[in-house]
Formats: sequence, structure tokens, C-alpha cells
Amino acid sequence: MFGYISPDAPYLFKKDETLYKALYCGLCKSIGAGCGQRARTALTYDMAFMSAMVHNIRREDVNIKKAYCCLHWFRRRPIAVKDDTTVMLGCINTALAYYKLLDDKADGDKKAIFRHLYKRGLKRAKKRHPQAVKIIEEQTQIQSGLEKSGCAIIDAACEPTAEMMKKLSVYALGEFSTEHTEAFFYDLGKWIYLADALDDYDKDVKKGRYNVLYLAYGQKCKADAVEKNREEINFIFDSLFADMRIRLSNINFRFNHDLTDNIILRGIPLKTRSLTCGGCGKNKKCK
Repeated sequence: MFGYISPDAPYLFKKDETLYKALYCGLCKSIGAGCGQRARTALTYDMAFMSAMVHNIRREDVNIKKAYCCLHWFRRRPIAVKDDTTVMLGCINTALAYYKLLDDKADGDKKAIFRHLYKRGLKRAKKRHPQAVKIIEEQTQIQSGLEKSGCAIIDAACEPTAEMMKKLSVYALGEFSTEHTEAFFYDLGKWIYLADALDDYDKDVKKGRYNVLYLAYGQKCKADAVEKNREEINFIFDSLFADMRIRLSNINFRFNHDLTDNIILRGIPLKTRSLTCGGCGKNKKCK
């Protein structure tokens, strides 16, 4: 994943903060078990959110125990016990990390060399969950083709990532997948792509890399692009948020969903605001 999905921490209950961190640590251990130790370095809190969603919708309780980890060896901490779902999500995380770095290689990004850290983990992920890895590989190739063609249509550029998230949700949720979960994860994928494009806007322009927002708006500075097209940008994100809320209200959760509600209803809009308002400069105010 990309590291954009996070909670609104001041409004996070203590119990949910504990669960969030336990899910993260549990995934770290699950990645090590399923894809090897090197693959653990690719983990982001995005996947902790996915773990919370998938476990809840699939009606699978999370078993949390206190244990040691390599980074916190001096004190035991709450860690979600490894299960089939966390191993599956660990495989998905490893594949996402590898293909993201492969895409970075095509863009000439030096950090792409780190993809070699995940080659062995990717092979193990393919053995355990070949269908999930195939979804990621296919949609990444489609995304790459659109970017190489210089696609300047925002909806079209978002489509492969949105479809990838939708198809991965169907795979992860199995019989618990519904039209509402599919639509929610489709929206989430679209948001992730746009968040990444906003975050990398100035860097992409400077280095001559593809960025659909730059091609669509033509401004060499993100702050100018946002300021001159704020109404359209707000409409895009507000439409996504509105549909997410509708889909969320129609998803059947088995357990308490305060954590995921905080992330979806507060954390994602907050992150969007930071990306659209960040870097405006001293003399420019966000509207």
C-alpha cells in the first residue's frame, strides 16, 4: 500500500488505538511467517486498516496476546495472533510493495532498487495466494500502460487502482463480499491513487514524471493547481466521501467498528485536507 490511510488520532478511543497497533504488529509477524523477514520492511498502517475491515466483515475475532518483537524486545506488547487472514493480507502487502517499486523503476526512481528485497517474498506470496498476486500484477500493468500513453483523464487514470482494490476485496472477503463492499473498496482505491498523485505532484513535475493531475490542470505547482481548480477537486473528493459513507452504512459488521469508522469518516478526509492544503506557502491560504 501507500501509507495514506490513517486514523484521526485525537478522536481514537484507547481500546481502538490498542487494537490498531496490535493488528499492525500481528501483520508484521504474519508477513515474516508467510513471505520472509525482508518483506516485513514494506508494512504500512494501511494494511492494519485492511485487517480490521476484513476480520470484522468476515466475522473473525482477533485474538490478541502480549508478546515480544524484534524492535520492542525489552517489553511485551499486545500483538494480534497470526491467522489465515493476516497471512493472506501479508502476501498482498508484499506483492503491492514489489509492484509499486517496479512502477517506480519505470519512472526512474532510485528507490526502486529496493524491490530486490521483496523478490523472494513475492515468490512465496504467489505460492500461497496466486490469484491475489495476479490481480495486482494485471492491474499494475494496465496502470503502467495508461501512464505511458500520457492519459490526462482523471477518472480513467484512477480506474486500474480502483479495480485492483475492488477485486482484492472480493478475494479477501470471499462469501462475505457484497456490492457495497466492492463499491467501497473501489472508492478507496480511487482515493489512494488521487492521494498519491497529490502527494507527489511537485516532485513528479520537477523530475518530469507522469502525474495525471498535472496533465489535467497544467500548473507546475501543486498549490496553484489546487487553488485554481479547488471547486473541481473538492467535488471529486466529496463525491468519493459521500459514496463511501453510503456504502459503509450498508456493510454488515459483526463486531464494534469504531476503529474503521474513525479512519474512514475522519482520518481519510483529514489526510485529504492535509494533501490539498499542504505546501500552499506563507502567502496562500486554504479555502
